[in-house]
Amino acid sequence: MKTLILHGPNLNLLGAREPDVYGSMTLDDINARLIELGKELGAEVRCLQSNREGALIDALHDARIWANGVVFNPGGFTHTSVALRDAISAIQIPVIEVHISNVYAREEFRHISLISAVCEGKIAGFGWKSYALALRALVEG
Repeated sequence: MKTLILHGPNLNLLGAREPDVYGSMTLDDINARLIELGKELGAEVRCLQSNREGALIDALHDARIWANGVVFNPGGFTHTSVALRDAISAIQIPVIEVHISNVYAREEFRHISLISAVCEGKIAGFGWKSYALALRALVEG
């Protein structure tokens, strides 16, 4: 099992950005935990973050060649990107949408996801563990 953990815009600021919303763990901390969890589950985990929509699309396109699934936190692009939605639909491997915060307990615009309909599932509100739950779901089927 090979999995891409894909982080969208502003997630490189985790640990410093709004810790009351996103927690105090850095992106490197989260990636290290996910790589370790992957080893425990017998999965290879690769992590990538970009603030650029095109780079995220390229990563999704590339994942279709080598990955069995993707755990994806699209950040603010969740609510705006038809292009990411189309990329997820095109790659034909399972993608699970994740969010650190409970998007439904926040501003109303965050309640709308353009990508949820083309994802295998969505996990939100469990902090960094949203990623871990999604990784388990992909690996354990």
